[in-house]
Amino acid sequence: MATLGMSADERQAIQSFQERVLQPSLENLVILDFWAEWCGPCKQLGPVLEKVAEDYADKGVRLVKVDVDQEKVIAAQFQIRSIPTVYAIFGGQPVADLTNFRSEGQIKKALDQLLAQLPVKGDAQALQAEIAPLVEMAEKVLADGDSAGAESIFRQLAEMDPEHPEVVGGLARALLAQGRADEARELLQNIPADKAGDPAIARARAALDVAAAASPEADTSAFEQRLAANGDDHEARFELAGALMASGRRDEAADHLLEIIGRERGWNEGAARTRFLQLLGAGGLEDPWAKAQRRRLSALLFT
Repeated sequence: MATLGMSADERQAIQSFQERVLQPSLENLVILDFWAEWCGPCKQLGPVLEKVAEDYADKGVRLVKVDVDQEKVIAAQFQIRSIPTVYAIFGGQPVADLTNFRSEGQIKKALDQLLAQLPVKGDAQALQAEIAPLVEMAEKVLADGDSAGAESIFRQLAEMDPEHPEVVGGLARALLAQGRADEARELLQNIPADKAGDPAIARARAALDVAAAASPEADTSAFEQRLAANGDDHEARFELAGALMASGRRDEAADHLLEIIGRERGWNEGAARTRFLQLLGAGGLEDPWAKAQRRRLSALLFT
């Protein structure tokens, strides 16, 4: 901000603004709220901004309020013509105009988008950077078949961040792999509502659904005999897929479910497609196998 020709008070105001806003914005996302005591809409929006800033403090979000009557030089620098006016500042520059967002949900959604794009350095981001490689290690341990070892790692991570979706989801899948479905289900039921839609939680829930739906029948010969006699016995094929899922033979299970979809897409109100999607969801969005199976399903449905 230029200070040439300004009075001492104006220069002091600029210096204060630099200390309160510009310097912190080098690492934090600063919500800059231009307001005035006489402004009714400002008084309505103020508590909402304060609540959001409090909720997002650990993510590196700060709120700075500028009274346009008391800090006229700052308001002039930003060419404020109406209030409330709200900007998001990062790196010393405005990165978003938040003025039209008046509800807590709207503001949080906008902040989530900004935080996903900007290298803001809050405590939450630092914790995520610390936890991420340990989650990756726990996932590898689980994938290698050591579910008890994975559970131990995930429980240690839960002490660091008990609501971390990837930690909770991973711990649930580790419990499920040990046959402790009730514990896994209870764990997922207690996840906060704002994290319930996370892909890691969705993956764990899908794994629970697959486990609940999988047939415990070890001997598949009866189903195979029924299919040999009648290839359109979808019930037998569906139960066979469940038995294969229970024994970890997901390739064969997927083949049979796709066979049902190909022969009679709407059979049993789309039960085969629902089960197939549960099977894919249990692998996670980034699972190469699940991606390949989704392509198979798309080819079947749209060709």
